[in-house]
Amino acid sequence: MVNPFGSAQLGPITLRNRIIKAATFEGRTPNRVVTDELIDFHRAVAAGGAGMSTVAYCAVSREGTTDGRQIVLTEDAVEGLRRLTDAIHAEGAAASAQIGHAGPVANPAGTRRRALAPSSFLTPFMQRTKAMTDVDFDRIQDDFVLGARTAAESGFDALEIHLGHNYLLSSFLSPRLNKRDDGWGGTLEKRARFPREIVRAVRRAVGPKTALLAKLNMDDGVRGGFGPEESLRVATMLQDDDALDALELTGGSSLLNPMYLFRGPAPRREFAATLPPVMRFGFRIIGRALFRSYPWEEAYFRDIARAFKDALEMPVILLGGINELSTISSALDEGFAFVAMARALLSDPDLVNKMRDGRASVSPCDHCNKCLPTIYSGTHCLLPSAR
Repeated sequence: MVNPFGSAQLGPITLRNRIIKAATFEGRTPNRVVTDELIDFHRAVAAGGAGMSTVAYCAVSREGTTDGRQIVLTEDAVEGLRRLTDAIHAEGAAASAQIGHAGPVANPAGTRRRALAPSSFLTPFMQRTKAMTDVDFDRIQDDFVLGARTAAESGFDALEIHLGHNYLLSSFLSPRLNKRDDGWGGTLEKRARFPREIVRAVRRAVGPKTALLAKLNMDDGVRGGFGPEESLRVATMLQDDDALDALELTGGSSLLNPMYLFRGPAPRREFAATLPPVMRFGFRIIGRALFRSYPWEEAYFRDIARAFKDALEMPVILLGGINELSTISSALDEGFAFVAMARALLSDPDLVNKMRDGRASVSPCDHCNKCLPTIYSGTHCLLPSAR
């Protein structure tokens, strides 16, 4: 049996245990740089016992943010990022930065540029994306390299490249979103070319001392999208490239089907309340189709993730609705290298310590998902016990 609370190796770094705080946008960077509130958020998770806390979402450029308010990995951010990683380290945890480019998920109202994508198409919010050009490919690879170096120089022990949720790199993998007929689209090998080039470029940029992970969609959850069979083939390609230390498996599309990732009730009314009045009517029209409700069950990605774990030699991290210590233990015992928790630690940052000490065996999170609409006002749990 694997001890969830024993130290474990993740590439070149050692974590004090096998429980990772998953990347969950914190909503505490209104000016695109670190704030004291963001530091306090991650300090609490680290003090609460997590082996590593993942900062989300760090964009490699302003156009790569979803709305212009996420951290942008430039020199202006270094001082704050260093304070953040120092705070996490002081509590005994490792620090990871999720890095990426939002691509078609970006909001032009905040980024002041058209959203980039493999191909031009109309998003559910009636915005047309811009198909990437050769100049864009070179520029964005440079942005990833500079952003990765900035994160590593700011004290992050690990970087997690976002290959999920139909953000830019994920959108290239999707046959629904990538309609190119050149070297960047068509066959799976061509659709995977740009994400693989980015992963290799980031590895070269940060060298062997920084742990490098990728968050990969197993299933977009949309008709005609990227699914498990193709995803396992891409995972094997990434393993063969020998640039990653681990793979964190996820699913869903922030663009087309976000609730596939979260499961449980869709908080449509609460999302509508965050919008300007003029937009609420339109949201009522598209909200039910975009925000579907899925039955929630403990560790809902485990069945599909097992095929990846069994086929790959690379360490695999299990994500998705992990609430109970028994689930953590059974996942590790069957061969998952780590587990990643998000809402469970949002509801109780001290949960890992409580589980280790025998004071708790389950998170208080009831997966009501009402935390989701709080992402731009400071992501927080709305349960009375979390206030």
